[in-house]
Formats: sequence, structure tokens, C-alpha cells
Amino acid sequence: MQDTPLKKEKKLGFCLLNAGLVLALFLLMFIFVRTGVVNAYYSYILTNVCINVALAVSLNIVTGFLGQLVLGHAGFMLVGAYAAALFTINSGLDIAVSFPLGLLLGGITAAVFGVIIGVPALRLRGDYLAIITLGFGEIIRVIANNVPFTNGAQGLGGIPSPNTRSNPMVVLGYAFFIAVLVIFVSYTFGTSRHGRAVIAIREDEIAAEASGIHTTYYKLFAFILAAFFAGVAGGLYAHHTSLIDPSGFDFNRSVEILVMVVLGGMGSITGSVISAVGLTILPELLRGFDAYRMVVYAAVLICVMLFRPTGLLGRSEFSMKKFIRAVPHFPQRVRGFFRRLARKGKKEA
Repeated sequence: MQDTPLKKEKKLGFCLLNAGLVLALFLLMFIFVRTGVVNAYYSYILTNVCINVALAVSLNIVTGFLGQLVLGHAGFMLVGAYAAALFTINSGLDIAVSFPLGLLLGGITAAVFGVIIGVPALRLRGDYLAIITLGFGEIIRVIANNVPFTNGAQGLGGIPSPNTRSNPMVVLGYAFFIAVLVIFVSYTFGTSRHGRAVIAIREDEIAAEASGIHTTYYKLFAFILAAFFAGVAGGLYAHHTSLIDPSGFDFNRSVEILVMVVLGGMGSITGSVISAVGLTILPELLRGFDAYRMVVYAAVLICVMLFRPTGLLGRSEFSMKKFIRAVPHFPQRVRGFFRRLARKGKKEA
């Protein structure tokens, strides 16, 4: 069924509005960095935010849209980080050329590993797939820890940064637009016929296969797409920190990315973005409370999951209209939650 001219106009207006907002946000960020309002520390945090947004949204393609539990996303990030870093160090090209090429190479290398792991792993489901991806993440980390060209546990240093004194936000700019690209591709994929096929597989794989959907193809496609963007994010991370070592891509890192997806709502792109931003900034805000930092961090996660077991947005996307309507009813929902807890406690007593 073809869209009517009115629908096409609405879609075009929506796209232009979003493009304008993205450009306005980037220009605002550029002005703040160049004028010193945003110093080097805040610029560093903003880059981390963009990298984590790209990681969370890319994992949401597999875990949210496809419904497959993946515990090795940091492994693809590691592959992309080392591939991009080794290329920029050894290519002999100017950093302005080698940096974007390195990011692309990091994504492609991670995608190749996604094919190698995905072909046998995606025949399995649930906990079995989670165990295989967990094993991949740990195996690739141990290999990186012991091969000579990665410099092992000492870490790979001397990674050139494209940032200069005259232009200190090259990495931040790349991270920002790559995060926007990942969001755009994820949204486009989710609303396309390919995305609907993937969601059908999530809901009922047997029924999807019976209706003619090539389940293996779509599962592998989503897996490779997520691995590619994780590799690009890894390349960004390597040039952002200028020093990487395998311990930074361990199981805890994979769980951290998964928590961002689950907290935001599995299947919600805007939920993943909101949780990635919040969980990146929150530890920085709590640096003054070193003794209780992780306790407060964990308490926030527990409270959110108690009030919203399906995540902040569930499987829906953020809507300003719905948000404005929901704000007046928030105190009533909180009181209702505690009343249900009290009634449950009385029944158990």
C-alpha cells in the first residue's frame, strides 16, 4: 500500500524537523566547546555519552528487536577498537584520512566476526545463545591479552588522536554523528519490512518461518548490523582514550551495555538513548560520594525496575505529548504502587 501525498508530506516534515534539531544541537555543542563553556572534561564525558548511545542502540537491534540475549557485545567493540587503532598506527596515512578509514575498518572487522559467530550461534536460542556470545567475548579478550601485536595486558598506547588545539572536538563530532547515524539506521530498520520480519521472529519464530520469513537470514542480518556498529563505537573509543587494553572490554562491559538496553526498554530506541545518557552521566555526578557511589547507582537501577519492570519506555518510543499528559498523574501512580505493595505485604502476613 503506497503512502498518500499527505502522509509523504508529514514524513518529509518529520525528517526535516529531526535533521534541523540534530544540526542545531551540534552547532550549539560546537559553540560551547570552542568558547570554553564546555571544557575538556565535559567534552570527554559527552564523547563517552555518544559512544555508549551507539553501543546501546546497536545492541537493541539484537536484544530488543530480535529478542535474542547477547552477552558478548563488548567483544565486537574490542575487535573494532584494535582493528581501527592498529590501522591508524601502522598505515602511515595522515590522521585526517586514517581515522575515518580506521573506523570503517573496525566496523567491517567486527561484522566479519559477527558472521563467524552468528552462523553457528543463531541456530540456538535464549540461554544457549547468551552462553555462546559470552564465551566469544571472553575468548577474544584472552586472545587480545596474549598476542604480541596488541601489546597484551600492557595495552596498546600511542593511538593518534585527530583532535588538535585549533579543533578540539573532532572525535566528539564523529561520535555525535555516528550516534545519530546508528539511531537513524536502527529506526529505519525497525520500521521497514526487514524490521517487521525481525520483530515477527521475536514474537513467534515458528509462526514467522511458517509464514515464509527466512528466519536465519534476518537473524544473521540483525546480528551483523549490531556487530558492525559496535566495532565502529570501539574504534571511536580507541581514538578517544588513546590507550586500550583487553581488560576494558570484559564481561562487565557487556553487562553494562545490556543494562542500558533493559533499563530503557527492550525494543525502544529512545529508551536506549535515555538510559545510555543517564547511566553514563550518573557515575560522574556521584564522584563526590566515592564511598557510596556504586550503592546509589545500584539503588537507582533497582527503583526504576521496581516502578517500570519493562524499562523506562517498554517497547514504545518517547512522545512529548504522552509525557506532558502523564506528568499530572505521576503522584497517583506512585501512591498506587505503594498501596499495591502494602496489600501484597498484608496478604503474605
